[in-house]
Amino acid sequence: NQQPQPAQENKMGVMPVHRLLLTMSGPMMLSMLIQALYNVVDSMFVSYISEAALTAVSLALSHAEPDDRRGHRHRRGHQRLALPEPGGEEFCHGESNGRQRHLFGVGELRRLRAPGVFGSRLYFTAQVEDPEIIALGCDYLSIILVLSIGCFGQVLLSRLLQSTGKTFYSMVIQMVGAGLNIVLDPIMIFGLMGFPRMGVAGAALATVLSQMVGTGMGLYYNLRKNPEIRLSLSGLRPSKPVIARIYGVGIPSILLQTVSSLLIFGLNQILVTFSETATAVYGVYFKLQGFAFLPIIGMNNGMVPIIAYNYGARKPARIMQTIKLAIAYAVGIMVVAVVVFQIFPVQLLGVFQASEEMLAIGVPALRTLSLCFLVGGFTIVASSVFQALGKGLLSMSISIFRQLVLVLPLAYLFSLTGELNLVWWSFPVAEVLAGALAAFYLRRAYRRVIRPLAQEDYRF
Repeated sequence: NQQPQPAQENKMGVMPVHRLLLTMSGPMMLSMLIQALYNVVDSMFVSYISEAALTAVSLALSHAEPDDRRGHRHRRGHQRLALPEPGGEEFCHGESNGRQRHLFGVGELRRLRAPGVFGSRLYFTAQVEDPEIIALGCDYLSIILVLSIGCFGQVLLSRLLQSTGKTFYSMVIQMVGAGLNIVLDPIMIFGLMGFPRMGVAGAALATVLSQMVGTGMGLYYNLRKNPEIRLSLSGLRPSKPVIARIYGVGIPSILLQTVSSLLIFGLNQILVTFSETATAVYGVYFKLQGFAFLPIIGMNNGMVPIIAYNYGARKPARIMQTIKLAIAYAVGIMVVAVVVFQIFPVQLLGVFQASEEMLAIGVPALRTLSLCFLVGGFTIVASSVFQALGKGLLSMSISIFRQLVLVLPLAYLFSLTGELNLVWWSFPVAEVLAGALAAFYLRRAYRRVIRPLAQEDYRF
């Protein structure tokens, strides 16, 4: 008789941490860089229309830009929300719960997007008086929201692939979507190859069509390449307990997205008192900073399951090694980004056909705002660590503290001086204070959660 072979431990518990982090994070970091390019392309081509068009797209940011961060995880690293596992009976396992999540998500999409569609004009008139900007903004935002099923589907299906370790396919979806958007933008904006000239509406249509293609690819890969998940309409019905649990996990992310939207809206209200060009500059910065922050978020997407698994396996040394490596990578990326923003602000703004007024406002703005990067990388990693440890409320509290308690009040107070350049300083000041809070939480997490993992009882 053959003796049964011992079960092989998951690579997240045995592979050298440095190689593991690169293996898990590499495809997702590349995906996020592609996403950053995807975000810039619309604004770059729109800037060729007019500065008013660029301002309109910038003002639409708080409605049109989804938060691409991953959600909270259970304590055990191998447990994932709404994913089937053979023999699994908990909420986070099982085919029916996965289908429940899809049904619930479609309902939420319909319910949450409708107010945005019909409130587009009110949203723009509350911020600017220029009828051209209002009209262009409504054209752009209405298309983005009405056809947002592509954005929602692409994100959801990509997350399902990532959650089962198939990050390569998620990267392919991002690459194809971004490439198609780059090709379609000039065609639809400027009316090439027989298409009508659509202007800002063409930029929006190119974006949603690219997202729909991404959704189709995501559906194909999940059906054909992702056997851990079985997508089926049979047995798809609402379940109050499941919906309640989904809300329990999802509410922090919903609140964070709401906070981000409130921040952008509030800042636009402050900046527009100086000039509409100032809002365009902030929109350009919002796009460009993605090249610094999104790769770190991609790295965190690979880091979180490593920490979560080793948290469940009670391996504090591997947890700390992963955290230290992630922080080192994040700080290194941010140092490079700061150097680029400090030395090449004119060239960065030139990508968006910056006028003399936009350069006068934008050059000091980019140099000041980029100082956030030095602390921001650490803060993002720390927040993801808390999510991996099941302390998502800490991440939420840091974000709320930085954006609503610090940035907005400071920006308003600095605006009272009448100096626009002072308003930009609200960001570095807020980032330093938020980073200090994250460091405090991280130290406390180490002392109360990570270090005593070998013990049965601990508290946080």
